[in-house]
Amino acid sequence: MKTQKRLSIALLTGTGLGILCIIGVGVRLGFAGNELFLLATWYNRLLMGLVIGLAGAWQLSKSKANPLLRGLVLGLMVSLALFLSTELKDPVGFLAGIVYGIIIDFVASKYA
Repeated sequence: MKTQKRLSIALLTGTGLGILCIIGVGVRLGFAGNELFLLATWYNRLLMGLVIGLAGAWQLSKSKANPLLRGLVLGLMVSLALFLSTELKDPVGFLAGIVYGIIIDFVASKYA
């Protein structure tokens, strides 16, 4: 049951942060003509929530910092996939994805 709750929280957090990303990318790069990129950015954050939600048992450190480290690593990995596939189109969005990974794992670990 805890795994299901963690997954739900991580997915909801990823979805919400994805909406913030759409706004941020739209402001930086423009909304018109970037609709597919905006959708891909949102989907990337949703996918990040899924990956982080399922990774609750993955331990990188025996300290309380484990969720932060795990979120950083998974946020980097998932964001890097989008960043590379778009030919490095949005470095700010890539860095935000790393931070969002930390946020998603922190929230999911705290409230699950």
